[in-house]
Amino acid sequence: MTPAGAYETTGRGDGAVDTPVELPRSVRIGYATGSLVTGAFGTVPGLLLLPYLTNSLGVAAGAAGLLVLAPKAWDVVVNPIAGRLSDRTRTRWGARRPYLLFAGLALAVLFASIFAGVFRGSGGAAWVSLAFLATATAFAFFQVPYVAMPADMTEGAGLTDPYGERTRMMTWRVAFLALTILVSGAVAPIVVKHFGGGVPGHRAMGIFIATLMISGTVLVFVMTRRAPTGAIVESEPTLRRQLAVAAGNRPFRVLVACFVMQAAGVAAMLAGVQYFADHVLHDHDATTLLFVCVVGPAILVMPAWTRIGERVGKLRGLVAASLLLTVGTFALVAAPVLPVVLVYGIVALIGCGYAGQQLFGLAMMPDCVAYDTARTGRRQAGVFTGLWTAGETFGLALGPGVFGLTLQIFGYVPSSTGTPVEQSATAELGVLLGFTVVPGIIVGLALLFLRAYDLSAERLAGMAQPSSA
Repeated sequence: MTPAGAYETTGRGDGAVDTPVELPRSVRIGYATGSLVTGAFGTVPGLLLLPYLTNSLGVAAGAAGLLVLAPKAWDVVVNPIAGRLSDRTRTRWGARRPYLLFAGLALAVLFASIFAGVFRGSGGAAWVSLAFLATATAFAFFQVPYVAMPADMTEGAGLTDPYGERTRMMTWRVAFLALTILVSGAVAPIVVKHFGGGVPGHRAMGIFIATLMISGTVLVFVMTRRAPTGAIVESEPTLRRQLAVAAGNRPFRVLVACFVMQAAGVAAMLAGVQYFADHVLHDHDATTLLFVCVVGPAILVMPAWTRIGERVGKLRGLVAASLLLTVGTFALVAAPVLPVVLVYGIVALIGCGYAGQQLFGLAMMPDCVAYDTARTGRRQAGVFTGLWTAGETFGLALGPGVFGLTLQIFGYVPSSTGTPVEQSATAELGVLLGFTVVPGIIVGLALLFLRAYDLSAERLAGMAQPSSA
């Protein structure tokens, strides 16, 4: 039964109530606050963990890249499990919200432990690896139920335009995501510096981000208490069956392949921000301004991307945004000879593309879940979001690994002082290419997967029509 007041309705003037129109803004905003958690975890490890390992704990760049990759690769296993469990959960709080609360709080504590700096060298590397593994596990049990919620909230809730409602929900979510990236990505380096850099600075930063995660956890739990939950049914019992279900859903299959690959490209660029500031711009304090230039325009252009999606469709919007992101990264290759103002302008262009790429990808995923419901008659959002988040998390982990390998190939020299050492011209070239050309190629090539994507609002409406007749 849908909670009363969960969405807006229209009256006919005779005391009767028509079909619900759309979710109220309070529910959209409440759901979006969960991005305070997902955005912080998706941003800060990719931004600061690799430099923390190479420049504060003295871990070689190649090994550091593997340490960043391995714990998140574990999510390929644990995320589908989290999805299956949340599909089977029945509580007075709904199927998903208990996971948001308990996993979110655990995630915050474990995240702070990553940067506790208990050991140095190989001992430090082992500590970070284990702490990151535990943190990634907690994140899986927050993220998977969180990503499953839009399908539960829009499909079967009687909304007049569930296809469009998912885009409106994701507009708020990506706006909060961009804001979180700005706060966590721009402020976290400031916190590190303010508390003396090195291990003490990173330890303080870990506590700051943990506090942000706790805030997001409490807000999303409380503010979604009246949201529709949908009729959740038991999903496939094994990972093998889940993969078989996903394999039969072609729109989901090609979309997740594209999004995972693009996540790797974006994460490779994110991992290189501090290195780009240090060794290309030669300004250690430029990291914060780079993040402002990425995220500030991204927040401003969200309404424009929403209108573009309404006009040309989500698929074409995703392609346009991805191409904008790709063009920007290739243009940034000229950064060493460009005026610094123009460099920041190109970074802002990349941020505009990133905002659209996130919006349309996240809005299309619940469409794939709705397609599966119409095709099979079963509602199992957890199955698909478990696989989606597993792939996305793997992509986000793969990116820093790719960037770290690029640094290793070009001879980057690590440090254990908290301050990067002087690098050779070859190593600086590796930083530049790893930050621009490598992610640009990855994001652009990922679009090839979308040639097989053919899911539109009209097709979804046509599939749903027989069942409602």
